[in-house]
Amino acid sequence: MKSFLTVAAIALISIVVSPAISAEVATNHYGANYFPNLPVLTQDGKTLNFYDDVIRGKRVVVSFIYTSCPDICPLTTARLTQVEDQLRDQMGRDLFFISMTVDPEHDTPEKLKEFSKAFGTGPGWLFLAGKPEDIRFINSRLGDKSRSLSEHRNEVILGNDNTGEWARNTVFGDLDRLVIDINSMNPAWQQEVRVIEYNKASDTGFALGLQPGQSLFKKICAPCHTIGVGDRVGPDLRGVTERRSPEWLTRFIRSPDKVRAEKDSVAMETAARFPGVRMPNLGLTDLDVIDLIFYLKSQNDRIEAGNKDDEAMMASHHHHN
Repeated sequence: MKSFLTVAAIALISIVVSPAISAEVATNHYGANYFPNLPVLTQDGKTLNFYDDVIRGKRVVVSFIYTSCPDICPLTTARLTQVEDQLRDQMGRDLFFISMTVDPEHDTPEKLKEFSKAFGTGPGWLFLAGKPEDIRFINSRLGDKSRSLSEHRNEVILGNDNTGEWARNTVFGDLDRLVIDINSMNPAWQQEVRVIEYNKASDTGFALGLQPGQSLFKKICAPCHTIGVGDRVGPDLRGVTERRSPEWLTRFIRSPDKVRAEKDSVAMETAARFPGVRMPNLGLTDLDVIDLIFYLKSQNDRIEAGNKDDEAMMASHHHHN
C-alpha cells in the first residue's frame, strides 16, 4: 500500500506530466461525443443519464472512491469537504462534485449514501454507482483505467463542459490553490476584479509553525478531526492523549485497520459512533506518529492551560465582586 506522502507526490507529479483527460477533450468541445450517456445511480437511488444529467453545461470536480477503501479515499473526500466549504455559494448551481465509485460490484446507492452522510456533504455533490461495465467505461473516459482498487486514480478531475476545459489536479496540495483552479474554469470569474482580504472564517486555527506534527496534522487529520471544537467526520481529539496510552495511540494511528480487526474495544466503540467512515491506514512512519502524538499532547496542554487561566480570572472577578 502506498504511503500518504508517496500518493501525494505521485498526484503532484501527474499534474505536471499528464495532459488533461485527453488532448482531444482539452482542445475540442466534444461533450456528448466523448462522454457516455449511460445510466448511473445517485446515493439517493435516483437514475440519471451521465452526460445529459451530470456533465452537460456544468463545471465539475470528479474524484474516484470506494466505500470500503482502507487508506486514501476517506482523506480525499474529507479534504474535498474543505473545498466544498469555500465554494458553498456555487455548489448545486453550475458547480458539482462527483464521486465515482471504482468498486461498482459492491458500492450500492445505500452504501454511498452512508459514506456521503459521514462527511456531511451538501447539495450539488453526487456519489455515483451503476452497472459495473457502465461505471468502468465512464471512469475510463475520465482517465481512471485502473484494473485493481489499490491502483485507482488519486487525482481529481476538473472540467467545464461549456468550454471543453479538462485537467487533473490534487487535493493533497494547497487547498486555496485548488479553489482558485476550480474558479478559474469559470470564464466570468476570470474577468472579475478581486481584492483579496483576510477572512477570519477561513482561518482553520492551525496556522503553520515549527511545532513537530503541526503541518502533518493540518493536512491529514484536520479534515476529519478537531481539537476541542467538537466531532466532525471523526471524534474530537481533545484529551485523547490523557484517555489513551501512548502505546495504544501509536498502534491505532499506524495501523487502525489491524486494531479494528483485533476487535479492540475502544476501536469498535469508535467505529459504532461513526459508522459511515473508518480511520484510514495512511502508511505513516514511526517518526510521523511520534510527531502527531506530540502535537496532540501540546495542543491539549495548551487548551487545559487556557481553561485554568479562565477559571482563575473568573474566581478573581467573583472575589472582587
